[in-house]
Amino acid sequence: MGTQSQHSQVPGSAPARGANSVLISSTLAFTVCFAVWMMFAVLGIPLKKQLGLSETQFGLLAAMPVLTGSLVRVPLGIWTDRYGGRIVFFLLMLSTVAPIWLMSYATEYWHFLVLGLFVGLAGGSFSVGTPYVARWFPKSRQGFAMGVFGAGNSGSALTKFVAPALIVAAGGSWAIVPRVYAVAMLATALLFWVFSATDQSHKVGSSAKFSEQFKMLKDPRVWRYCQYYSVVFGGYVGLALWMTKYYVGEYGFTLASAAFLAACFSLPGGVLRAIGGWISDKYGAYQTTWWVMWVCWVAFFILSYPQTQFTVQTVSGPQQFHIALSPTTFTALLFVVGVAMAVGKASVFKFIADDFGHNIGAVSGIVGLAGGLGGFILPILFGVLIDLTGVRSSCFMLLYGTVCVSLVWMHFSFRPEVVESGKKALAKSGA
Repeated sequence: MGTQSQHSQVPGSAPARGANSVLISSTLAFTVCFAVWMMFAVLGIPLKKQLGLSETQFGLLAAMPVLTGSLVRVPLGIWTDRYGGRIVFFLLMLSTVAPIWLMSYATEYWHFLVLGLFVGLAGGSFSVGTPYVARWFPKSRQGFAMGVFGAGNSGSALTKFVAPALIVAAGGSWAIVPRVYAVAMLATALLFWVFSATDQSHKVGSSAKFSEQFKMLKDPRVWRYCQYYSVVFGGYVGLALWMTKYYVGEYGFTLASAAFLAACFSLPGGVLRAIGGWISDKYGAYQTTWWVMWVCWVAFFILSYPQTQFTVQTVSGPQQFHIALSPTTFTALLFVVGVAMAVGKASVFKFIADDFGHNIGAVSGIVGLAGGLGGFILPILFGVLIDLTGVRSSCFMLLYGTVCVSLVWMHFSFRPEVVESGKKALAKSGA
């Protein structure tokens, strides 16, 4: 391990030698990167109180790391194709150690916003690891391999378990969290370098130009997958950042209890991505994504209903009614959404592996950018909606609308006549 491998994969064959070590070390690295990326899901709650932030300001604080983690995904995906995933992944992790540590010394709101931008680089690790891992496996197993790697999304749940425990152990001081995370990131980067490997045949070529890589944006399929991913991944990130605070405000739980319950969404939303990859390999990306969207549509419809108190005039006089989701029902629905999004995140990248095998890095970077921007915009919009309406469940109303758009787009994009015309157009172009 830690050396250059001369064993590239053969299409349809077993995984290349060293593939499993690459997969395990990359998944571990991505898990830690994602835990750091989602740090403000817990850290933001004491900071909101300390700094006296509004809901919108909290949303911006929580989302700030997601912005840079999204914007760097396209160049990182291209650099992965060009230079190889191992060196890009390693340097990316090292670049975040200092800003994570400095977070513990921040005192002003703008300090956290600026440092959050640099910490957010960790979120770009997805568009590095996805093509890096995929190229070590035959096409028939790429969906599963990318699903296993994507299970590193469970780092979001890891933060919800670890961060509150660290704060309690430090006597309520939040500064312990970034310090521990900085050390963890450095140690993980070194472990990744030792147990990963390089295969020169996986590089697209250093002569490839950015302009040539971006030509694929002309393909409507890329835009379609961007929209799907902005729902299943952007929605996952947005909710992962928001749900701890939601439990505290809506049901009055303590920080530790709220983070634990929020993990009931974050954990399956990350870990089960590997199963989503297997399902996508078996049943196809389209069928899998279609059913994911329908499950989310139903769940978000129920979750959107706010706590309601109303009076009905009956023959025996006025009757009071109260409609609300109990914490148990709410958590169960969130769990279902987490499972669906885990499967959906894998199925979207199965689309990419099937359609853009030679440019997985660049396309995954573009699609990852769209998903990440969704994760950046959504928490801010959640805060704006609460400030405007005062209704906490308005966040689910917004997500319900995004799923409706996906279902309509899928319906019209995958009708038989549309698919057939698309195949003819690709045949004429020589694609």
